[in-house]
Amino acid sequence: MPLCKSLRRKIGQALSDFKMIEAGDKVLVGLSGGKDSLILLHALDEFSKRSPVKFSLAALTVKLTGMDTEPLKIYCGEKNINYTVIEQPIIEIINSRNEKSPCSFCANMRRGIISSWAAQNGFNKLALGHSLDDAAETFFMNLFHAGRAKSFQPVALMSRTNVTVIRPLIFATESAVIDEAKRLELPVIKSPCPFAGHTERQRTREFISDLRKKIPDIYSKVINALENLSEQDCWKKM
Repeated sequence: MPLCKSLRRKIGQALSDFKMIEAGDKVLVGLSGGKDSLILLHALDEFSKRSPVKFSLAALTVKLTGMDTEPLKIYCGEKNINYTVIEQPIIEIINSRNEKSPCSFCANMRRGIISSWAAQNGFNKLALGHSLDDAAETFFMNLFHAGRAKSFQPVALMSRTNVTVIRPLIFATESAVIDEAKRLELPVIKSPCPFAGHTERQRTREFISDLRKKIPDIYSKVINALENLSEQDCWKKM
């Protein structure tokens, strides 16, 4: 079943605006099993078959303890997408360290594992399923906790591995991704993470949800701010 036109347009816009994929690229999708990464894989598989820009595609999951990756294996098999699983006891490591920022630690560790594997196996692009909601949440978290008006980049080179991270869902809202994942009946798996729903990101998400009731176009304002940060707007001490 093809991706809906509205979401395909958003992803196509991101791919085009930021020149995320070029001919001959070898793209690895970080497949967590959540709705975002599954929609991303589904979309890129569709683009790889229909786009005049030819690129190869594969997927990799960093398997946490208690995670059932069999539905993902079956899905990738049906799509003829090469799929790899790497087991890593990240939750146990977080607990042993008494990590204060488990989400950030887990995300960084998984990204490091996937990018290293990508580099070792000839992939030059790593596609991650961060949505517009994720970008806005990161923007406000940086503003509140670090005093910086910034978010992650749609395209970013990881200098350690020389692999470029791309985020094709950057213009897609979480609600659109949820609706489409349900419509396509994608095999979304439940995360075994014990910290889900009890993190600073979740609290920021709830804050933004309340904010959107008063400022419905807050996401477009965040995008505008990120695209137009200028030296003129900075306070410069003399």
